[in-house]
Amino acid sequence: MFMILFSSLSLAYVDEACRQFADTDGDGAPGPAPEGYSEQGQQDFLLNFFSLATTFSPLHAPIPQAGGTGTAGLEVAIIPPLPCSRRLVLDYTKTEDTNKTPAAPRPRVSFSMPKRDTAIGTVVPYGSFGYVPPITFAGTRNVIVSVEAGVGISPNEGGGIQYGMRYHATLMKTVAEIATPFNEGDPEALDFYVGSTFGLDAMVGYRMNKWIPYAAFGFTDVSTFFYIDDDGIVINNENPYAGSVISAGTQYRISEHLQSAAELYVAPGHIFTGRLRLSYLF
Repeated sequence: MFMILFSSLSLAYVDEACRQFADTDGDGAPGPAPEGYSEQGQQDFLLNFFSLATTFSPLHAPIPQAGGTGTAGLEVAIIPPLPCSRRLVLDYTKTEDTNKTPAAPRPRVSFSMPKRDTAIGTVVPYGSFGYVPPITFAGTRNVIVSVEAGVGISPNEGGGIQYGMRYHATLMKTVAEIATPFNEGDPEALDFYVGSTFGLDAMVGYRMNKWIPYAAFGFTDVSTFFYIDDDGIVINNENPYAGSVISAGTQYRISEHLQSAAELYVAPGHIFTGRLRLSYLF
């Protein structure tokens, strides 16, 4: 997933799928990197990418569910596979194992406080909690803890426009062989990655009977820590992401007790992905 700094670059392992791409000068050997390549930039992108891939995006309308009710369900965040241009490091002489899993499932519960009728309309405060236990899957062991708190407002309780604000935060930990060994077949060494995100979103939606299309526009901050076990190196993120994020999706009431949501999530220049959620209403 990320890069390491070694002196013996000639021993580095390049994934078969990226060998032709890495041979930039046609001499049959990987490298050199094309003009404009930045070692630090490649490292920072990878460190940011996996934190952004697990942010606690809305996956709900500005009012997630009626006041005084809750949901329990499962969300799935798609993790886009990275191309060779993002996997190659050390001057295009080594690939990292970024594409271990195509998706990140996360159980999620939420509860809306009893509604309050005010001069600006119906106000519904709410909160959510997501948790992924430390279960090994696809060669990685992850722990993800997420929280959300927000308020939704509906000027017309029967339908029409909704708007609101939300705060979210996520802490994730991954233990896996992330930085690949320099020689194929070398003993596995487990690396340690920690990523955290927090942010604020402004939301707007429009209720049409069972459908509520919505959008969220906000700011998200990323912090990371990455320890490579092979050499005891800590990799610094010199440009942690701190910028805009956009979500656009729809929430649909399937039945009295089932609700679904689908969403596109974008952090410009870093990730464009989709997310799904199915919940039981109680």
